[in-house]
Amino acid sequence: MLGRCSMLPSSSDVQPLQSLSGIRHLAESRRFKVYPQHRSTRCSVHHLQIPFFRTDYVAWFLDQFGVLHDGKQPYPGAISTLEKLASSGAKMVIISNSSRRASTTMEKMKHLGFDPSLFVGTITSGELTYQYLKRRDDAWFAALGTSCIHMTWSDRGAISLEGLGLQVVENVAEAEFILAHGTEALGQASGSVRPMKLEDLEKILEQCAAKRIPMVVANPDFVTVEARALRVMPGTLASKYEKLGGDVKWMGKPGKIIYEAAMKMADVDASDSIAVGDSLHHDIKGANAVGIQSAFITCGIHASELGLNSFAEVADLSRVSALASKYSSCPSYVLPSFTW
Repeated sequence: MLGRCSMLPSSSDVQPLQSLSGIRHLAESRRFKVYPQHRSTRCSVHHLQIPFFRTDYVAWFLDQFGVLHDGKQPYPGAISTLEKLASSGAKMVIISNSSRRASTTMEKMKHLGFDPSLFVGTITSGELTYQYLKRRDDAWFAALGTSCIHMTWSDRGAISLEGLGLQVVENVAEAEFILAHGTEALGQASGSVRPMKLEDLEKILEQCAAKRIPMVVANPDFVTVEARALRVMPGTLASKYEKLGGDVKWMGKPGKIIYEAAMKMADVDASDSIAVGDSLHHDIKGANAVGIQSAFITCGIHASELGLNSFAEVADLSRVSALASKYSSCPSYVLPSFTW
């Protein structure tokens, strides 16, 4: 079945929403076309004739959590699918909203059983954040100052700020900005962390908003899949801060910044690229914004919303269309899992 995403404000522009059983259908047929950039979409299900597709496709931009693995182990078939894609000549880049640096992410992938040599490289929100804070060649970052409130991880492992010349403070009165890497703890000047509940971190945000200091969020995700459960991510804190009137710099999907970095790494443009992800708000909406095709994996964070109870269960396309409209996004393709 094919669905239709009609772009706003013009209802005459049509994007196909196609349900596929596996990645092989895309890799072997290489059916790709360019979509114009747009601000918002709505999806409705219709039977359509398949339109013209390009045949010079090159790069795959892959989300990790909810697509390749669940944080604890690879999804069935993910590793063999990557190997088959690589053998077809695909350039694969991991693009992740992880607050970890790229090297740390790749080490974790290796630990989970993935072969790093299959990828051109990794772009993470954490890596982008580190580089922008290090270089300070962007006007917004140059104006930040150096003292920060650091919201980070404890159980998942704290994130080092070594090499950035930052001073971590706990007193909001001394802070020039907020750096959000995690949702479990507050960083201390000593380099250690103090575990803290989400609601307590939100109270600190209220104080920061009153002072009107900016926030850098190194992981824009609201939630992520972890062993079939959902864990709250820093994007939730950033969203809260914006509602309080705070100025937030989102360092990852759905912003264009991470896709542009991935295209530069793979040496391709939008017309040669496709993004694969499980988040309609982050992965698919981000791909829409930068003008590249996308494949929505339904077994990730939206599984419950789609009424799915088991891995690789096929979602009802009308439900996918309705959910995509809710998130103002439109996937080019819909797959139950990242399998061949």
